Amino acid sequence: MSRKTAERIAEYVKEAGGRVFYVGGFVRDRLLGIDNKDLDIEVHGITPEALYGILEKTGEPLSYGKSFGVYALKGEDLDIAMPRRERATGTGHRDFDVNVDPFIGTREAARRRDFTINAMMEDVLTGEIVDHFGGRRDLDEGVIRHIDPVTFIEDPLRVLRGAQFAARFNFTIAPDTIELCRGIDLSTLSRERVEEELKKALLKAAKPSVFFESLRAMDQLNVWFPELKQTIGLEQDPVFHPEGDVWTHTMEVIDRAAAFRDRVSEPYRFMLLALTHDLGKIVTTEEKNGRIHAYEHEVKGMPLVEAFIGRLTNEKDIKDYVFNMVPLHMRPNVAAYSKPVMKSTNRMFDAAAAPEDLIWFAEADKPVVSGTDSFTGDRDFLLERLKTYEETMEKPYVMGRDLIEAGLEPGEDFGEFLAYAHKLRLAGIEKESALKQVLTYARKMRKIKR
Repeated sequence: MSRKTAERIAEYVKEAGGRVFYVGGFVRDRLLGIDNKDLDIEVHGITPEALYGILEKTGEPLSYGKSFGVYALKGEDLDIAMPRRERATGTGHRDFDVNVDPFIGTREAARRRDFTINAMMEDVLTGEIVDHFGGRRDLDEGVIRHIDPVTFIEDPLRVLRGAQFAARFNFTIAPDTIELCRGIDLSTLSRERVEEELKKALLKAAKPSVFFESLRAMDQLNVWFPELKQTIGLEQDPVFHPEGDVWTHTMEVIDRAAAFRDRVSEPYRFMLLALTHDLGKIVTTEEKNGRIHAYEHEVKGMPLVEAFIGRLTNEKDIKDYVFNMVPLHMRPNVAAYSKPVMKSTNRMFDAAAAPEDLIWFAEADKPVVSGTDSFTGDRDFLLERLKTYEETMEKPYVMGRDLIEAGLEPGEDFGEFLAYAHKLRLAGIEKESALKQVLTYARKMRKIKR
C-alpha cells in the first residue's frame, strides 16, 4: 500500500514540476535483494507548501518536523522528506542547523548522507537509479565507504553505523574510512543511540564479530566497550582454547550464538550474554605450574559485566537475565561432560533465568579441545535433562498451605521451610513424602530454636 501511495504522491509532484525518489536503506536493500519495509521518499523541485497540499490530497498529513521538511501520512508506513542542508553546531548527534532546500539538486542532497551505499536514489515513477558517489559499485564490491570527509565527521554515530553495516552485510570498510573514523570522539553519543547500532549488529548480522573487529580496526573500543578491549591479547590455556586469546574466543562465541537467535527466549539479551560471559578473565587470569587458569571468572568478573551492561542499557529484564546467566555459563558443559545425578542438573536449570537458553549458550561456548580427552559437551544429554526438569516442575509439590493444613503454625521461618521443600522437589521427591520430610525438619528446627 505504501508504495502505491508513494507513486500517487510522485504523480502529483510530477504535475507540479518536481520529482520524487526512494532514498536510503530502501534502495540499498532492494538492490541487495533484501526485504525492507521502511519506505523513505525524498521530494525535489517543489515548495514545502506545495508538498503539503499534495499530501492533503493523498491522505491525512502528519508533520514530524515541518521546519526540517519531514512528513508522514496517517496510517501509512511511509517517511516523506524534502532535501535539506545541514551544518554542525556542536559535537552531539543532534547538534545540527537544518535548512530545507527543495531545489538543492540530487547530488548535494545525497552528499549529506553517510556512506555511498546509502546515497543512491531511485525515481519512484521511472525506476532510474541516481548514483552520484559510486554506491552501486561499492555495493557490488562489498565496501562501506564514506562520502564527504568534511561532513562525515560531524556525526560521531556514523562510526558505529559503519561498523554495523559491515557486520549486517559482511562488507569491508574502506581503509580511508577506517582512518577517518579513528579521530572521531564517540563520548558525546547517548547510550540509546549506541545501543540501537549494537542491537542491529547483534540481531541482524550472521557474524556480529565484524562489528567489533571493525571498531577495533578504527581504535574505537575505548569509550563504549573498554572491557572488550582488555580481552585483546589476554591469553588462555591453549589446551582448551587453541583459537587464541579471550578476544578471539569471544568473537567466535558471538558468531556461533547468532545461529541460535531464533531458539532463545529473547535474542538481544542472549547475545549480550555471549558478549560478556568471559569478561571475568580480565581479573582472574594467571599462570600456575605452567598452565593458564582463570578460576571463578564467571563469578569474580560480575562487576565488569555490570559496568558493561549498565553503560548500554537501563532495561531491568536485560540486566536481570545477563547478571543471572553469566555466573551459570560454565555449568552446562561441565554437566554434559561429567553426567551428574538428576538433582544436580535440576538445580542448575532451576537457577537459570532461561533454562533452555543456557543449553544453546553452551553450544555456542562449547570448548574445542585437542587430544583424546575431549571436553566438547553433549547437547542431547542436556536437552534430555531439561525435559526431566520440566516434568519435575509440573508434578504436585509442597506449598505453604500444605504445611498449614498439616498443623504447622505460620511464622518468620516459613520461607526457610519452603526452601527446604523446594530442594526436595528438585531432588524428585514425591509430594507426600516431601511433606513428611518438611514437617519433620520444621519441627526439629523450631525445637532447636526454642
